[in-house]
Amino acid sequence: MANRLRIIPLGGMGEIGKNMTLFEYGRNILIVDCGSMFPENDMWGIDLVIPDFGYLRDKFEQVRGVILTHGHEDHTGALPYLLRETSLTIYCTRLTRGLVEVKVDRAGIRNRANLQTIQAGERLRLGPFDLSFFSVNHSIPDGIGLAIRTPVGNVVHSGDFKLDLGAGLDSQLDLAGLAQLGGEGVSLLMADSTGAERPGFTPPERVVEDTFERIFAEAPGRVIVATFASLLSRVQQVIDVSARHNRKVAVEGRSMADNVAMAQEMGYLRIPPDTLVDIRKANSLPPSRVTIVATGSQGEPRAALARMAAGTNRQIEIRPDDTIIVSAQTIPGNEEMVNRIINQLIQRGANVIYGEMAQVHVSGHGSQEDQKLLIRLLRPRYFMPIHGEPRHQYQHARLARQMGIPPERILIMQNGDVLELGEETAEKGEPISQAEVFVDGAGVGDVGPAVLRDREILSRDGFVVAVVSLLPGGQAVGGVQIVSRGFVYLREAEDLLQRMRAEAMRVAQAGPLTDRSISERVQRGLESFLLQETGRRPMVIALVTT
Repeated sequence: MANRLRIIPLGGMGEIGKNMTLFEYGRNILIVDCGSMFPENDMWGIDLVIPDFGYLRDKFEQVRGVILTHGHEDHTGALPYLLRETSLTIYCTRLTRGLVEVKVDRAGIRNRANLQTIQAGERLRLGPFDLSFFSVNHSIPDGIGLAIRTPVGNVVHSGDFKLDLGAGLDSQLDLAGLAQLGGEGVSLLMADSTGAERPGFTPPERVVEDTFERIFAEAPGRVIVATFASLLSRVQQVIDVSARHNRKVAVEGRSMADNVAMAQEMGYLRIPPDTLVDIRKANSLPPSRVTIVATGSQGEPRAALARMAAGTNRQIEIRPDDTIIVSAQTIPGNEEMVNRIINQLIQRGANVIYGEMAQVHVSGHGSQEDQKLLIRLLRPRYFMPIHGEPRHQYQHARLARQMGIPPERILIMQNGDVLELGEETAEKGEPISQAEVFVDGAGVGDVGPAVLRDREILSRDGFVVAVVSLLPGGQAVGGVQIVSRGFVYLREAEDLLQRMRAEAMRVAQAGPLTDRSISERVQRGLESFLLQETGRRPMVIALVTT
């Protein structure tokens, strides 16, 4: 629509992860972030969930650029999948660029990414979008928020933020810059909602280092710290504390090793000489002089910590005097996997310390007072809570009402919703079609809800295959072959097996003798028979051979 800015979230609304928002004015599109999300517990076998790029596919030539607010996976993880489809210019800060370079190099698509470095305080013109960037505190250095000046008004996107007055000057929330933006006039504020349920301010990062000091002082053997590979501020804290306690630091996990090497080369990690060692050398040192930083804080089955817990890590075998710190907040949906790994580590004799026991992690997202401060500084006409589940968005909306924003100017959006922002109005337009896109191994989008339902059935009750043989004239003859996995152990259920064969033969001969009709009858008949006999609903597959 003419003279309207269309804002279209493709991810990050009503969920934690796969953050991606389109800003569309005329035939110009700006993309902010392109993230992935961990699968939920009922997404059997899925590795990642990414945004649905369908709306963009016939509009790639209209994309003026991609802005990445910081280097975490929920803001950059889907970028390789988008770059498989088109070449794009990507604007990001120096550290974020380094993390993205590691990612696109690993995917073999570096030539599709035109990476441009930006920094807080700069301005950038992309078509009708006049952008400026401001620094924010987060759990990774070089995070930014952005102001998007458009013909219909100014939009501020907070990025992931909190107020941490103990952070270095290069990563402070730019309070003066935000106040200046508020003075210009802000039509719409899109603000991080993740911490909206927590009262007060989010604790500063230094409290984690104080906790580490106490743990390291008491640890009798190795200290193993599991955290996000992109959480470089936490890695720096581990290095600093290790050096003070005369410990060498080894890195375990491919993504952690890649990111640490990149950050050290770029100067984002300050590592004292001779502190960082290879894991093989660490294994030859006295345990009390060793720290290991590893991936796997979210319970990822193939990550380093999970392999240690399962006893399959070739380099690290858990010992009774090991102290293991899980330094990350568990992402909703990952609780079961994380708890399983913690239990396995404890069963192997390790002392495991996690968030419920000590403050080994603080959130990178602002709590209620942080969020109120942002609203107070920017004084927006309209307000949109982003980056959160519905409960976070709802609580953030309540805070906005307390800060004086009228309810009719608070816009709670979902993925695929379209906001049409004019000079004086903000209205929801016709939503676009959105689907969940699953990454399963090398496949992208080839697994859908129907496949997941099949996987759920297989995981719950297994499957049964019945093979029926036909004569050339269509008459069913001979016995029926039954194959089963995950249902019952047929060698110990001979009576059930014989009755299954008899039932399959009976229904096969009870109607038209065509391959398709026999297959359908056998499938339905065995499903009903097995439910009645066992109370289970295995997947039944009937095959007809001639």
